[in-house]
Amino acid sequence: MSQALQSLLDLLDLEQIERDIFRGHFRPAVVPRVFGGQVAAQALVAAGRTVPEDRHAHSLHAYFLRPGDPGAPIVYSVDRIRDGRSFTTRRVVAVQHGQPIFHLSASFQVYEEGLDHQAPMPSAPDPATLPTSAERLRSYEHLHPAVVERFLEVREAVDLRYVDEPPYGRFGEPREPHSQVWFRTNGKLEGAIDTPLLHVVLATYVSDMTLLDSVLLAHGRGGWAVGDVVGASLDHAMWFHRPFRADEWLLYDQESPSASGGRGLGQARIHTQDGSLAISVIQEGVVRVPREH
Repeated sequence: MSQALQSLLDLLDLEQIERDIFRGHFRPAVVPRVFGGQVAAQALVAAGRTVPEDRHAHSLHAYFLRPGDPGAPIVYSVDRIRDGRSFTTRRVVAVQHGQPIFHLSASFQVYEEGLDHQAPMPSAPDPATLPTSAERLRSYEHLHPAVVERFLEVREAVDLRYVDEPPYGRFGEPREPHSQVWFRTNGKLEGAIDTPLLHVVLATYVSDMTLLDSVLLAHGRGGWAVGDVVGASLDHAMWFHRPFRADEWLLYDQESPSASGGRGLGQARIHTQDGSLAISVIQEGVVRVPREH
């Protein structure tokens, strides 16, 4: 296991400070706010810690309320909404400096047999044939070296490989609002930590990294890396359909059906390498063009 992955796992291992109250540790950030995927993942950990082990996360719905302070811990308060025979529902509020910054509702279910069908996996090249994040980012002469290092630091725990050029790699002309990314953790997950919840939590963490890329592609924008848009996540929803492992390749197939009113919508499906549809994701975010002075 890489040191970066171990650091991420430590970040997601919450401290319990009271019944149904947890504290998320922090680490210095490379951007002026907490990464949204971190808050969502930590909140899901908090919810999962209050649910029996035989019940697995099948959905989450979240709102980002305020920018998080990357230099302070986050307190997660869990509300046990319902414990039914098949489903368990939890609500989590993340608080910093006395104010809520994030709200999550998550549902868990015992395993059941049932009807089964899925959308087919889209075609995509083998991830082994694609450049790594470091190889791709360091080839872009138009990006400031500090920006490149920021990207690499944020994604150090994850092997993330774009199928095509990301928005910040080629911009200026609109492209199809569709993006594909392969990802997996930089290291295997083994031993006591290797639980279904951890894999779901790690996928939640990664899901916020690239989902709005397709919005930028539709308008030929490069994103915050080149300073031609400003934005932030507004809400995020995920449905976990079938078992998967975050330390094995997952294809994140993303598209944007709409952008309007200063907001952009991204939707995606995540497939395992053998074609199983594991996760569906939808996110809306603020996407604004900076005003000219």
